[in-house]
Amino acid sequence: MPKKRSGGGLTGPQQAAKFLGVSVLSGAVLAGIALPAVGALGLAAKGTVKGFDEIPANLKTPPLSQRTTILDSQGGQIATVYSRDRTVVSLKDVSPYMQQAIVAIEDSRFYEHGAIDLKGVLRALNRNAQSGGVSQGASTLTQQYVKNVFVEEAGDNADKVAQATQQTIGRKIQELKYAIQVEEELGKKKILENYLNITFFGQQAYGIEAASKRYFSKSAKNLKLEEAAMLAGIVQSPSRYDPVNDTQEATKRRNTVLQRMADVHDITQAEADKAKAAPIGLKVSKPKNGCITAVNGAGFFCDYVREVFLSDPVFGKTKEDRAKVWNQGGLTIKTTLDPQAQKSAQKSIKEHVYKTDQVATAVTMVQPGTGKIVAMGQSRPYGFGKTETQINYSVNQGMGGSNYGFPVGSTFKPFVAAAAIEQGKPPTQVYPAPYEMPYPASIPTCSGKPWVNLGNQQLENENEKEVGPYALKEAMAKSVNTYFVQMVGEIGLCPVVEMTNKLGVVEGNGKKLPESPSALTLGSRGISPLTMANAYATFANRGTYCTPTAIESIETADRKNLEVPKSTCGKVMSEQTADTINTLLRGVIDSGTGQQAGLQSRDNAGKTGTTDGRRNAWFVGYTPNLSAAVWVGSPTQQVKMERIYIGGEYQDKVFGGQVPGPIWRDAMTGALEGKEALPFITVPIPDPPKQKPEKPEGGKPGDHRGQDNGGQDPFPDISIPPDLIGGGNNRGQGNGGTTGTFP
Repeated sequence: MPKKRSGGGLTGPQQAAKFLGVSVLSGAVLAGIALPAVGALGLAAKGTVKGFDEIPANLKTPPLSQRTTILDSQGGQIATVYSRDRTVVSLKDVSPYMQQAIVAIEDSRFYEHGAIDLKGVLRALNRNAQSGGVSQGASTLTQQYVKNVFVEEAGDNADKVAQATQQTIGRKIQELKYAIQVEEELGKKKILENYLNITFFGQQAYGIEAASKRYFSKSAKNLKLEEAAMLAGIVQSPSRYDPVNDTQEATKRRNTVLQRMADVHDITQAEADKAKAAPIGLKVSKPKNGCITAVNGAGFFCDYVREVFLSDPVFGKTKEDRAKVWNQGGLTIKTTLDPQAQKSAQKSIKEHVYKTDQVATAVTMVQPGTGKIVAMGQSRPYGFGKTETQINYSVNQGMGGSNYGFPVGSTFKPFVAAAAIEQGKPPTQVYPAPYEMPYPASIPTCSGKPWVNLGNQQLENENEKEVGPYALKEAMAKSVNTYFVQMVGEIGLCPVVEMTNKLGVVEGNGKKLPESPSALTLGSRGISPLTMANAYATFANRGTYCTPTAIESIETADRKNLEVPKSTCGKVMSEQTADTINTLLRGVIDSGTGQQAGLQSRDNAGKTGTTDGRRNAWFVGYTPNLSAAVWVGSPTQQVKMERIYIGGEYQDKVFGGQVPGPIWRDAMTGALEGKEALPFITVPIPDPPKQKPEKPEGGKPGDHRGQDNGGQDPFPDISIPPDLIGGGNNRGQGNGGTTGTFP
């Protein structure tokens, strides 16, 4: 067992008196360590007392930067993040061998002197006089602690770190004054504890607990004699005595520490010799820092949590304030992530889309009624490799997502239907809905200035067989483009704008959607999966919208709870409207374009979407207790999903119900396993009598069949990427560039 060594220390005034007394006795030589020879501090030797007293007495000891732990909703660890890998521990949780080893090698008279070791000062004076400079600092362990506080306070600011470590007389005086104060206020045991927690031990490990786990994969309280000696030896020069990179040098240094412990009678010579003969015995644990280490593919959710923290004013008034708290660390963040849902989402992703595929997928799940994000994953892992990315395809640009989101196609149509029903349109509303047609000549907008179809812009349905008249139920199930454009032409664009605003639907860059029929009917603008999943959750929640949230609670290192942003909920449509949408979207899965996505054991509803060129395919669906959005496509929007392999399977043409649908089905099945199967409250929607479509005359102005616009740009007044919202270039119908979206 290690032997205890008693010791004490002089009071602050006694230390100051002794320091000044030696200065007088040593004359100009000691004044050289107290003050610059030429008076860089503006003081002469006789001014030592005055200069000493003028140095500020308040030593700021910042809370030590520690690791932050991010947990899922069940308390499981997702990842740890830190600017300093440090876990603060009390002295009772540090091996007595470690306490003795660090004192023996760094300041063997620590318990016998005060803040200043006068013998050490005189020894340093002799060395400095011989060298003509400051070659030996005579620093006590207390002074080293003070210096480390300055370094910690400097953070990652290179200039401040340089100032904190500079070897100048002025810096020495400052350290001496602060050391006296620290000795008086903290006492020996607390100083030793703080020193062991603040010191850098190399290999990104700050503090003894992190160092013990880094080199030996154990807690500091379990360190053996030879292990403690090795760690104590590192402190003087972490790079030189790094045992990972230079075992021989580290072993020599360890043995020096062991011998010093024997010399000061902490251990016997026999104990020292036995420990010297032991192998270095490393069991290195690699640093696990950042969202790249997150489990179950939750790296992007982890990064989203960081973005929420850095952007929400609840954590600080300014971005700098929030960043300071985040970098300080020591937080335990409990999130909304459901491990069951996350594992299921990631499992489905891996089975259906490979990370090496030309296209990618993103899946996001939200809990209706709370806004809690319970899963977030994608096929390209979080990282820096060839098939990896740090772009979170599930969220908006401002939260680490893609620049614009991804065009959502026909998954936008339920918003149009909800707006129309809120305006009084019945769910049995019938429109002619021809195969193709021009956009209305003009459509009212919120601004009062109508949108005008100046270029005789056209749109069409997926195939020539889709010819009305249709009622809303069938039009939704078959995703009939012309039906919904006619609906918007009647109700105007403003009700759709108001509805999407209330549902939190914005473009991926955070901007509001433009007032145009292509954007507000056919889903031509980019939107994030999180936005879509959360908007659809409103239907599941019978018309009450809740803002998305990712953080449930945050506890600081000193066990205080921080305020966290809460989800805010409000009614944005009537329950009758939401129930009607739920009934309509059940039809999409039961008999429409989303049949491949349907769940067999519980009520579910959803909508497919595919944009022109098949650059994006979507399925957004929900049950009463879970909503999820699945996007599949090219993040750069350069890949047309035709004659393509996805997840090892050949796809001739990708549709929303064909690839995203099965991903949604499998992810939801696992996420909901063991959860209550709640029913929707539906409304009766009778089918109208079937009418025969009128046969149009071909080739005349106003015809909606066989129309050719000569290959001109159908959207001359709207900036839309080629083939973004229509299928005119891919179905070989000879329509000369007419546009629309696919189901």
